Amino acid sequence: MGLDSSSNATGGLSREKQRLSHPPRFSPGIPQGEGGPEILPIRIADVCARKTDIPGRIWLDSESVRVSCLSAVRSAAVRAAAVFSAAVFSAAVFSAAVFSAAVFSAAVFSAAIFLSGCLKQGGQGQVPPSAPSEGQVSPSGARSDSVVTILHVSDYHSHAVPFYSEGEPGSAGLARAVGYLRPFAKRSDALVFSGGDTMNAGSPSFSDKHRCADWPMWNGILDAMALGNHDADYGPEVFASCRQTITYPILSANTVGPGGNRPFSVDGKDYLVFSRSGVRIGVFALAGADFERLVPPERRPVPGAAFGDPLAAAREIVSALREREKVAAVVLIGHSLWQDDRELARKVPGIDLILGSHSHRKEELTRIEGTKTWMISPAQYLTHVSKVELRFSAGTLSSVTGSLIRMGASVREDPAVAARVRKMQEELIEDPRFRGLLATIGTALTELGTTGQFEKDGGLANLALDEARGVTGAHAAFSTASAFREPIPPGPVSEESLRAALPYPNRLLLFRVPGRTIEQLLVQSVARAGTDAFSQVSGIRFRIESGRPREIRVLRDPGDERSFEPLQAESVYEIAVTDFQARVAEGYRELLRELPATDTGWELRQALKRRIQKGPVEASPDGRISP
Repeated sequence: MGLDSSSNATGGLSREKQRLSHPPRFSPGIPQGEGGPEILPIRIADVCARKTDIPGRIWLDSESVRVSCLSAVRSAAVRAAAVFSAAVFSAAVFSAAVFSAAVFSAAVFSAAIFLSGCLKQGGQGQVPPSAPSEGQVSPSGARSDSVVTILHVSDYHSHAVPFYSEGEPGSAGLARAVGYLRPFAKRSDALVFSGGDTMNAGSPSFSDKHRCADWPMWNGILDAMALGNHDADYGPEVFASCRQTITYPILSANTVGPGGNRPFSVDGKDYLVFSRSGVRIGVFALAGADFERLVPPERRPVPGAAFGDPLAAAREIVSALREREKVAAVVLIGHSLWQDDRELARKVPGIDLILGSHSHRKEELTRIEGTKTWMISPAQYLTHVSKVELRFSAGTLSSVTGSLIRMGASVREDPAVAARVRKMQEELIEDPRFRGLLATIGTALTELGTTGQFEKDGGLANLALDEARGVTGAHAAFSTASAFREPIPPGPVSEESLRAALPYPNRLLLFRVPGRTIEQLLVQSVARAGTDAFSQVSGIRFRIESGRPREIRVLRDPGDERSFEPLQAESVYEIAVTDFQARVAEGYRELLRELPATDTGWELRQALKRRIQKGPVEASPDGRISP
């Protein structure tokens, strides 16, 4: 199965794993570092001298530091007073000693004043700013002006090997993400999460060959992972074996097993509470509302599992975290569509931060309008890491800042993970089962790109859908942008790179519909602009104005690219639509599910492959969708 739960499977990166007969229990309040956290004693002299920049140190409770420092100051003051009294008494008897005693007592008293410096900033025992856990200590133990750093990756889909992304070859890759995140995992003021979707049956071949062999490489780095809809792509038995190799918990609050058991609860709770920088952070994950449609019974993480209402689960958990656990912040780590996350934030107050996933959307930190909830989305395939800083004042969240960190070629790789990934890729190349996928099928003269495809037409989609319309003889063709996952770089094109770009076959269904149905499909598409549910098209041209499709034109003759004419509401047109969009995608399936369809026998990826094999290809946006 490509599983190796020994220490060798991690490239020597995580602590030696024990063989477990059940999923491990966790202690969220303690970072799960290599070999356990490094707990070092804090000397009062180090604190007051600000010698607090020791990497990887787990700082003791700041209240104990303050009390210890206070005791030291008091002791020093007592000693100084005693020495001073002795000096005065000696002066009465031995006047020649007065000067020496005064000098000595002044020196001791000065030392006491120096020690008391750690109490004078804010008057409440502030731990020096250079310490990993910043801020003042309040009577409740929560520090003011403390910061917790949240880091998040999502929708990795087995892209372990660096690849071409955003015009840059050799970017992203597992070793680069691990290299960036490992230092944060050693800090007591940081939390690192995965939004799920770590595997992907069928593409890339790295997933089919090695499956979850890279899961243990995240041991000691991830604090928790959300269950994604692809994480059990190889069935419940493989998923259970994978789960035995990791030391971090998998969360999914609304995934329910037979008999109502909760397969992803930890110590009887559907959430985790972490203590960082003296504040409590509540964390949970949800299976998206589309999991029931996307995850067939044979690919559920637990046999007989069902996915409950995410909204009801979120309400219950946020209430428990706020009222019972008394957390200072609530964080949702995945795994729902972008639009569903936004709707959840509006209907369930009390979520401070949503770490976007599932929609593969690249979005900088923004506040969801009409709410107090912030959201950030790191795109896909480890091309970006979300980094957010939660700042607290007296235990209350006061500000949220952050940005996406590009995992470009300049980011240093973790050497051990890089070596392990290279070896795994070599094993893949040598495996005769996958050798054919690496053969060249054609040449791209330019990048076949995906840039902008969530708001307008994209180059790769234009090329693929033009061919799809051609092989089916349709007036128009439709596919959600989610079908086109990454660009194809210029140069030789292999079957593997084609599958990376279009990881799902997506059969083409042919419908005969009136023009008003085409308009309704476009209305649904424009309403989803900014997400991967936005439609890419062929044989249609229109512009977007005030959130509506305008000036829609359609080919009158499918064989004549010059025959565009205004869409006629009552005229009948043949349209080719991917089975995913027609039968699964929300908003579209409702329009088409009652209509008869013909299976054309073509797949979208197959049509694009045919075009690439014909000869060198190039593609670019041509304005068929004008925002």
